[in-house]
Amino acid sequence: MRKSLTFVACALLTACTAAADTPPQPTPAPPEPVAPRDPAEPAYPGEKTNVLSQTDAERLLHNKGATLQWIDWDTRGTAVVTPSETLWRLRAAQSARDGKGRLILDGALLEVGEGYFTFRGTIRIADTPDPGRMCEATKTWHFAVTQNRKYYRLREFEWCDYLTDYIDIYF
Repeated sequence: MRKSLTFVACALLTACTAAADTPPQPTPAPPEPVAPRDPAEPAYPGEKTNVLSQTDAERLLHNKGATLQWIDWDTRGTAVVTPSETLWRLRAAQSARDGKGRLILDGALLEVGEGYFTFRGTIRIADTPDPGRMCEATKTWHFAVTQNRKYYRLREFEWCDYLTDYIDIYF
């Protein structure tokens, strides 16, 4: 009997020691949705532009161009909003007349609300205010009207190399 109890005690001790040596395995996280290669394409099934303000939707559809203050506030670039059944597309560009400076926005409008819109896409600034400067990011951006101005301004000011870039879409 003593031999059986000794055997059972040793077996239990071995099992406990083995369990203590094995770290607990983490529960795998559910897979994240993969962002589309083209930010103007839906990232999720059924994703579409959420229009909460018809006035602001009309302002964007009939906008009067885009500017980056380093290039020129008086000579605007283009901004084209293309509506669709899913996500509305926004493409904007401005180029310096006497230099290499460029601004490009390309992506999708996720939401258009009263005095604001959100945009998922790429913003690229090249060669302005200094030759060789290159800023590019693809993410969700926020634009809003402030102080009764006649434009939507990018609300992320120092997103690249600590310079404040004023990007505006006029209406």
